[in-house]
Amino acid sequence: MQQPTLLIVDDERATREGLRAALEEEFDVYTASGTAEALAILKSEPIDLMLTDLRMGGDSGMDLLEKALARPNPPVAIMMTAYGSVDTAVEAMRRGAWHFVTKPLNLDEVEMLLKRALKNRRLETEVRELKQQSSERHKLDKLIGKSPAMTRVFDLIQQVAPTRATVLIEGESGTGKEVVAHAIHHLSGRPESKMVIVHCAALSPQLLESELFGHEKGAFTGAAQRRIGRFEQADGGTLFLDEIGEIDAATQVKLLRALSERTIERVGSNTPVKIDVRVVAATNKNLRELVDQGKFREDLYFRLNVVKIEMPPLRTRREDIVLLTGSFLKEFAKDNGRPVKPLTDQALELLRGYHWPGNVRELRTAIEHGVVMSNDSVIDVRHLPSFLADQGPIAPAGPGISNKMDLAGPVEFNLHALETRAIRAALDQAGSNRTRAADLLGVSRRTLQRKLKELGL
Repeated sequence: MQQPTLLIVDDERATREGLRAALEEEFDVYTASGTAEALAILKSEPIDLMLTDLRMGGDSGMDLLEKALARPNPPVAIMMTAYGSVDTAVEAMRRGAWHFVTKPLNLDEVEMLLKRALKNRRLETEVRELKQQSSERHKLDKLIGKSPAMTRVFDLIQQVAPTRATVLIEGESGTGKEVVAHAIHHLSGRPESKMVIVHCAALSPQLLESELFGHEKGAFTGAAQRRIGRFEQADGGTLFLDEIGEIDAATQVKLLRALSERTIERVGSNTPVKIDVRVVAATNKNLRELVDQGKFREDLYFRLNVVKIEMPPLRTRREDIVLLTGSFLKEFAKDNGRPVKPLTDQALELLRGYHWPGNVRELRTAIEHGVVMSNDSVIDVRHLPSFLADQGPIAPAGPGISNKMDLAGPVEFNLHALETRAIRAALDQAGSNRTRAADLLGVSRRTLQRKLKELGL
């Protein structure tokens, strides 16, 4: 198991190094000479305990205490000083310090206090997580739908969640991939363990490698301290890698080794670190196509794709729109202190007919807009976002869509509109698979891609 982390802050180098030497067998020790350096470490590392001097040249330990405790998931803080007094101790405790020790330090006493503080922190964390679990229940409740496609998703989640198998979730943006990842974690055999999330597309290759695997002090410019990566942070739990299709070739190699050998190496180190992590990955791209294009390693794809869950776009499960809308109406009415109002038939038909390129996330936004904007007893078309009415219905409300044009009524001779309608119908029929949609249209996939760009779809 990962060692608890301890940050020692003192402007005297001898004190810092002496405490490090005495405590590094029990703790993963970080050191800082002042407030700025300490806050930088607190920002980049998950610190469990902080042992800080009261007076450090021009810096005040009290100021550091307040700033450290204001951070999310703050460390348990113990103050130390050569200027001990009852008044100073009371002031430190009033500002949130867990305990107070005076110099010269008794190392046995310090170690005992740190272990007691760590036990206290773990108890507080357990209570907080239990409260969170009781309020959220488990994340499967947040997945709503009765369509055949969603029924398959529910069945797969319940089948795979209790296992240790790696899961790949594919689907368009906004379909609920992260919600599925949470459901898998909470329905696993270790729901009390950590779930750590990494948004791969948001980081440069060097930052992503350090974020995933950690780094040693001096591994690269700016690496002033050793950093524990997300794999080690997730030890015993779940690591969710969002937008896995965006990672670079070098990181793919290291990720393959982590999945294959259950070990990682921090950047700047050759020492393997054993990990016990269940990996769930998600992407809005087709990884098989990326493999065929030489942009993603095939062996890594097979490692990730032990079980695949495909999230259906909302336009292919229109029968779920009413269920989702009802849930969102209750949620946002409660959040905004409003009564739950029904939608008019016209508003509901508009929602059913829209093509929802942003999927469930876009529907949530539309319903929240309606809840906030309606001062009437119902939510009507005029209360919904204008883009819905501007777009107009583009498909029937049922799950099936014909790819044949209905020419019994007035014929529309606008070529742009006809092409747009045909392409959208084909994409709906093909479940957003562009290769199948191109076949339905009788064109090549490259031609379809060009048309999509030309028409702004």
